[in-house]
Amino acid sequence: MKGPVITKDCIETLLDAKFIRVYDLQYAEGKHYYDASRRMAEDLAAIKTEEEFREMLPDAVSCCVILRSPGEEPKLLLSYEYRYPCGRFLLSPPAGLIEPEDRERPDALVRTAVREIAEETGLQIRPSDRVEVIDPCLFSSPGMTDECNAMVCAVVDAPDLASLDQSGAVGTEQFDGFLLVTKEEAEKILRTGRDPQGFFYSVFTWIVLAWFAGGFWER
Repeated sequence: MKGPVITKDCIETLLDAKFIRVYDLQYAEGKHYYDASRRMAEDLAAIKTEEEFREMLPDAVSCCVILRSPGEEPKLLLSYEYRYPCGRFLLSPPAGLIEPEDRERPDALVRTAVREIAEETGLQIRPSDRVEVIDPCLFSSPGMTDECNAMVCAVVDAPDLASLDQSGAVGTEQFDGFLLVTKEEAEKILRTGRDPQGFFYSVFTWIVLAWFAGGFWER
């Protein structure tokens, strides 16, 4: 079954702010659907061809950061980041937008992950660490937005955790500490659907918890 065809001529911009835009997508005569997006109108997922859709880069990268320290079991590194629409600090993986200058590079997702991990955790990825893309593009809520994230896993040898630091926050970013999670603790958070404080968390936090607890990162 072929769905409605949305073209550039069918799009009206309702809100144009720095990090978010709202569009009216007229998909048939008198029929409207609203789309919140980080993208400019000419780059919306809704108007891409099938080939363009298959090859599109996401808006951002979320990172599954696994720390390996001598004599200890591996731990998943998460942080508490303030999420304004939810009005509180939520348990989150390191994440950030892909910079325009990186978009033309074949390693755009890995470069973004390395930069965001450094900014949000203070960890510097070394050549001996393993960084790999585990999913190139995931839509978080496609009934309302075309916002999408890649998932990248970084397995980091961390003999000393003293370098962990959240002072690299930029713009509206606010952080309130780290949480180092063992496999058993990750399984508990997944089972309960709540963090240790009893709060809910994002779908991308669920993904990194499941990737870590399921052992998919091991090889």
